[in-house]
Amino acid sequence: MSYEHLYGSLGSAPHTNTDSVSVGAAGRPHLSLVPDDFASAPATEDDEWQERALCAQTDPEAFFPEKGGSTREAKRICLGCEVRDACLEYALANDERFGIWGGLSERERRRLKRGII
Repeated sequence: MSYEHLYGSLGSAPHTNTDSVSVGAAGRPHLSLVPDDFASAPATEDDEWQERALCAQTDPEAFFPEKGGSTREAKRICLGCEVRDACLEYALANDERFGIWGGLSERERRRLKRGII
């Protein structure tokens, strides 16, 4: 039974990039969800801070604790980070709802936006 009439062919799916399909080790094509022009775009000044961030050099799980989990370790790392302000600005501008950004939790960032902190 063909579902092509419902979903279209695999190559025409709007969310897959098959322009430069390479074959992986298992002999299957490697499909990317990231457009080629996005992956090769040069880093801008706005996102270069991410490469210098201390969180990029540590365990990301500390910055996205499960609900009720401790944020202490992530906040401690943020205290010594040279790009803490840029990180917080990014989180506020992009309405990041999860994780520790710029040393603040999502709840703390909401309070900051409302002028409570």
